[in-house]
Amino acid sequence: MLTWDALSILLASAPARTQSCRTSNAQVLAGAGSPGCSFAGDEPRIRPIRFDYSDGADTHERRTHMARPYSPGPKQFVFAVGDGNDEQVSVGDPQEAYVAFSAFFRDRDSDVYTINDEPSGQRLVLMPGQGVISRIKDADGPRSEYLRVDRGNRYLPSAMLFFENGFAGLDHFGQWFPDLADLDASPETRGAARAATITTEAAALEEVGRIWGDSGCVDPSDQYYVFFDSHDVDDDRAERAVLLKLIEFLGLERVDAPAEAAGGEVWVRTDTRLDVECARWS
Repeated sequence: MLTWDALSILLASAPARTQSCRTSNAQVLAGAGSPGCSFAGDEPRIRPIRFDYSDGADTHERRTHMARPYSPGPKQFVFAVGDGNDEQVSVGDPQEAYVAFSAFFRDRDSDVYTINDEPSGQRLVLMPGQGVISRIKDADGPRSEYLRVDRGNRYLPSAMLFFENGFAGLDHFGQWFPDLADLDASPETRGAARAATITTEAAALEEVGRIWGDSGCVDPSDQYYVFFDSHDVDDDRAERAVLLKLIEFLGLERVDAPAEAAGGEVWVRTDTRLDVECARWS
């Protein structure tokens, strides 16, 4: 089994690269391509490796991935579902907090789960019954914001981000709204509203880079950035609406996707501004 430490050494010894589409990380690290994939340049490009804890990855993997102790620590959280049987935990790092909450989440069947960080005055509320996540902070200007969740495997990753960096850790998790009623708008309307709040080139490039970093790749010819790689047209509708508005705002060139591409993919010709920003998110 390839440990995180070994993988880190392997990646550190190679130039910074971005994987071409349709090739897995395992294939690239093994030095093999796939039948339908070719690489531009002298060496294969590697797509960023992301850890998704929604499938219950083991505790050892989480610790070797990026266990950074809380300082000061330990830190206390309260988990609740509204039945009066709250669970208080004291943990040394975000991974320990995630492991504890993951067990709490999976052992209960509830429409609402709350993670309360009382010392900081911050809370994360997961509402699977409504398909909503809420983040709340009481200090330094109280704020409550809401996010529509399209897939059930988004709840636990949001908790991990909260354990790592609290309220601010979820800034780039999706499109937040100040009013729960705003979530009733169509994904396209929500996306357009989000894009309208981005008014500078720097902010637009950062958002485009984030979207690409979440689901994109570079095509084998090295001429196009592919967003929503292998996604269907009904996936990520709000994010796609944001992207299309920002492509227009930035004057980027969108091209037709190949006939064999998934219906939700968006292809954009490479641009020096995108090269810099996407490298940050790789």
